[in-house]
Amino acid sequence: MNTAIIVAAGKGTRMGPGIDKLFLEVAGLPVVAHTWRRFDRHPDIHHLCLVIRPGLESDFEELARKLAVQRPYTLVPGGAQRQDSVWNGLCNVPTATKIVAIQDGARPCTSFDTISRCLQAAEQTGAAVAAQRAVDTFKEADAQQRVAHHLDRSRLWAVQTPQCFRLPILRNALAEVQARKLSVTDDTAACELIGAPVQLVCCPDPNPKVTVPSDLAIVALWL
Repeated sequence: MNTAIIVAAGKGTRMGPGIDKLFLEVAGLPVVAHTWRRFDRHPDIHHLCLVIRPGLESDFEELARKLAVQRPYTLVPGGAQRQDSVWNGLCNVPTATKIVAIQDGARPCTSFDTISRCLQAAEQTGAAVAAQRAVDTFKEADAQQRVAHHLDRSRLWAVQTPQCFRLPILRNALAEVQARKLSVTDDTAACELIGAPVQLVCCPDPNPKVTVPSDLAIVALWL
């Protein structure tokens, strides 16, 4: 059994004050609705956990009716940080879950093919993440924002979601993060702490995340 955990509890502060980016309409639906529908319609996803801000339960229930969702789902309250929200989701997945797919609620264009290949890679390796090779030139800066080092872009990847894991691996990884009182920006970083290998899955399809207002036009184009 595979469960998708859609992380939709963030405040989206980079979008601007008073704006909930997940409920901004694009291509006829709220951003998060497109994300939910992608995973709800995928044949290898059997259950969904949506981690949301407390108080938005009725909004998501209404959205579920509008989408006529096919898969059973659970609404879970988010935590203080993203890693806390993912942990809350893990604590509420069905007991039969083997693979969990962690997805940003604000990443609505993820293709079926990308989801499938990440799930397959996680089954084989234990952990896998959608990613794209770096195409720009990257520099490391010093404290004065001056170039300190040139980075070899042939070894650099932009990591996205879904991030897929065998359930025990991710639970152990995030438990280690909690034990060390660390903060991680994504779940693969937690796997690095326990030495669990993570397979990079090349994602050739557009997979943008809505972060700033200009992202909406790009997402609308791909949707």
